[in-house]
Amino acid sequence: MSRANNHRASVMFSTGLRSAPSLHGTSSDRTMPPAIPTPIHRHAAPSGPWPWVDFDTDSDLMLNYGNTPTSPGTAGESWRGYPEALFGNWKPDQVKRSKMLSNSPELGKCSAHWLDILTNGAFTILDEEGQDQTSTIAPERINEFWALLQTPRPANIRVRALFVDNISSTVLQMLGTRYNIEPFFFTSSLNWIPSHYQEEVRSGKGDHITITLQFMRTMQNPVTRPSTPTAETPNSLRSIPLQHISTDEPQVIDTQAPLSLSCGNIVLHDLLAIHMVRSEDSSTIISYHPSSGCRRPPAKRLHSIVYRAGQSVYWQKIFAQSKDPTFLFLAILWYPLYAWDQAFDALYTHINWLESQVLLTDNINLTHKLHIIQAHLLNYQSLLRDFQKSVEFLHKTPNPAMYSDKYTPNERKISMNLMARECGNLLSEIARLESRRLMQISRLKNVMELAFAIVNIEDSKHMRELSEVTVRDSAAMKQISYLTMIFLPASFTAAVFGMNVNEVTGQQGQETLVHYVATALALTCATSWLMVACHSHSPFISKDSTLVQRVMWPMFYIFKRFNGKWRQKSLKNFQDIV
Repeated sequence: MSRANNHRASVMFSTGLRSAPSLHGTSSDRTMPPAIPTPIHRHAAPSGPWPWVDFDTDSDLMLNYGNTPTSPGTAGESWRGYPEALFGNWKPDQVKRSKMLSNSPELGKCSAHWLDILTNGAFTILDEEGQDQTSTIAPERINEFWALLQTPRPANIRVRALFVDNISSTVLQMLGTRYNIEPFFFTSSLNWIPSHYQEEVRSGKGDHITITLQFMRTMQNPVTRPSTPTAETPNSLRSIPLQHISTDEPQVIDTQAPLSLSCGNIVLHDLLAIHMVRSEDSSTIISYHPSSGCRRPPAKRLHSIVYRAGQSVYWQKIFAQSKDPTFLFLAILWYPLYAWDQAFDALYTHINWLESQVLLTDNINLTHKLHIIQAHLLNYQSLLRDFQKSVEFLHKTPNPAMYSDKYTPNERKISMNLMARECGNLLSEIARLESRRLMQISRLKNVMELAFAIVNIEDSKHMRELSEVTVRDSAAMKQISYLTMIFLPASFTAAVFGMNVNEVTGQQGQETLVHYVATALALTCATSWLMVACHSHSPFISKDSTLVQRVMWPMFYIFKRFNGKWRQKSLKNFQDIV
């Protein structure tokens, strides 16, 4: 191991242990991360026979029998023909359309962070000299990295993991050529396409497995974050509700874009892209981190997290009991689960704030924000389902190398039982996340119903006030009607007496006041009698009165009043006698 590592140290530009770069870009970048592209699922796996072919726009789909695969490069640069040199159906037009090489910068520094799991289950990120195994790949020294990939590994390394940051097109071609990686792994990662598949299965030897997985995580809102960063504590998220950030800026329902929260964070998409070469002797894991503007955490962060997983006593026992390298892949899948859980914590805080706002402000406009969150939660269902399928795929795809003669049936049984148990644990956690998602959807529905109920209650109050005003107006109109009924006969009589009524009186308009008063009173009494008799509801007539009682209502009313007073007087006299 000493000679190999000495050569390794000479070609690797070791800088010692370094702090991870900023997770969210430079401090001066105060713009929101862009929306991720919509996944094109038909280009996700090698089972699709036409990679990145569009039948609607491709004008020439005829077979070209003279088109042979590109020959590999020179002996020292055989990687330059990737991917067509290894996968003949990947023509330059398809490579260009998939943006596999064009989205990977040719120039600039690319870093590869190494992590080894030894045969005894120990994790190490340092070489024999205690130096950090980090390769900084500069364009002028690219051949040294290629030579490093060709260097034989020491016999005591069970798994080697490479976390490649800011990968260039040259490094991509090197990795693809060295480990014979299907181009679908790189294209799915660049285009945010969830996928999982197995290839190159060799019984007793090994295989290749790939998982590309979208998940949600939280980060500080770059637009509203303070200029001076504050230290985060485990309880910082739950203490955030004391200060809320305004989210009144216009938002549209775009489930591919980040979701702004009132606690000063955003929930955004992230991607886990892992390719594993499982072999009988030493396996390889490649974590792909392309350069993008989506503020993805750097490879160094995942490298550190996986290394810390190896310090867990629980996982140390697993790596000591089983020699299956797939357990490292399974341990990495806990990273998106933690991110999901933190995202739901932030959403829980935000929904609590929205509930309080609905109760305090009675603002119906808040339902727009509620609908935005509900749309995102509905989209999370498919992402969690992809997560579940990935874990099930890992469980149902055993390592063919475990069936070689190097492993006893008892070792295979122990490994399978451990894999079933740990996959079950992860699936149980995913089910818990799905329960949280459903619970938050139910809470959103409850808040929306509450908002509409509050609006309905307010509308009912306004309608009641309007009804009261209407009743008061109707009472006033009724009083005006009564006054009109009283003065109308007198006005009519005055009008008649002011006319030339010689045919009626026998005189030329010389009627006296006595005649006028008598006529007006008689006409007023007749009008009042007729109005009461024809009215359906009146204190002078009972509801079940007959026609005779209605016509003779003055007599019946006087009799009723007199009869009631006589009964009261008789009862009083009887009580005095007793």
